[in-house]
Amino acid sequence: MKTVKMLALPLLITLLHSPVCLSVTVSSSKPKVEVHEHTDAVLACEFRTEKDQNPRIEWKKRGKAVTFVYFNNKFTGSYADRARIDGATLTIHSVSQKDSGEYRCEVTASEDHVSLGEAIVTLNVLVPPHVPSCEVPSSVFVGSGLELLCKDKLSVPPATYRWYKDNKALTSTADTPYNIDTNKGTLKFKSVSKMDTGMYRCESSNSVGAPKSCVAQQLKVMEYPLNMTILIAGAVGFLMLVLFCCICVCVCQRRGCCKKGKKTKSTKSYNPPPPPPPPSTRNLKHYKQTQSFMI
Repeated sequence: MKTVKMLALPLLITLLHSPVCLSVTVSSSKPKVEVHEHTDAVLACEFRTEKDQNPRIEWKKRGKAVTFVYFNNKFTGSYADRARIDGATLTIHSVSQKDSGEYRCEVTASEDHVSLGEAIVTLNVLVPPHVPSCEVPSSVFVGSGLELLCKDKLSVPPATYRWYKDNKALTSTADTPYNIDTNKGTLKFKSVSKMDTGMYRCESSNSVGAPKSCVAQQLKVMEYPLNMTILIAGAVGFLMLVLFCCICVCVCQRRGCCKKGKKTKSTKSYNPPPPPPPPSTRNLKHYKQTQSFMI
C-alpha cells in the first residue's frame, strides 16, 4: 500500500505541473434538419471555450461559392430580416427551397490554444406537390404512337405520378395497350385506337402534402380521312416504284447489260491540208495554145 502511494505522488505532481491544452470545441446536437416550406428552421450550434469568454461567431452557407449568413454580429443579404441567433444557434424564419443546403457554424476563441472550431448542419426544406404541367394533344390518328407528359418540378422530395382517364385511375399491366412511368410521369401508347378517346389528367404526390392534379384535357382519336388515305397510299406506291427502278438499274449495271459501245473521240485536233500553191507567172509566159476555141 505504501509503495502505491509513493508511486502515485510523483505522478500527481507531474500532472499538476504539465501545461494544459486549452481549445474551443464546437458541435451540433442536430446536424441534419428537415422542415416544411414556410416554417422556421433551427440550426443548432453549441460551443465551449476554455478561456475566451467572448468568442467570435460566424455562420456561412456553402454552395457554388461560400456566402456569409451571420458575420461581424449581424446578418447579411436576405437573412437580415428573417433570422435570429441565440448563443450560436441560428433560426431562419419562413424558409423556402432556396434555403436548402449546407451551413457551417464557426467559433473563434483567440485566447484558447486551438482558437477555431466548426460544426456542419445540413438543411433540407420539404415542399408539397404543386399543380403539374400536363401535355395532352387534342387529337391524334388511329394507329399512331402517342406519349402524354406530366411534370412537377417544385416538389421535394420528387413527386410520383398517376394518370386518370375519365376520372378513373389507369394502371399499366402486360395486357394494357399503354405503359405508365410513375417516376417520370409519362403515359405511352404504342398504337392508339378509337377506344382511347377520353378526358385525361395527371396527379402528382409526395410524402409532404396533399396530391395536386392538372385540369383534365380531351383527347380525340380520329380515323384517317379518305383523301388522306389515298394520298398516303399514292406516296407509298411511288416510293416503292422508285425503289424498284433503283434495284433494276443496279442489277442491270452489275450484269453489264446497261453498257453501250461508245466511240472514243480522238483527242488530237483536226489540221486541214495546206492550200495548193498559186500558179507560177513564169509558166504562163511559156504557155502555148494547143487548141483553138470557137465562139
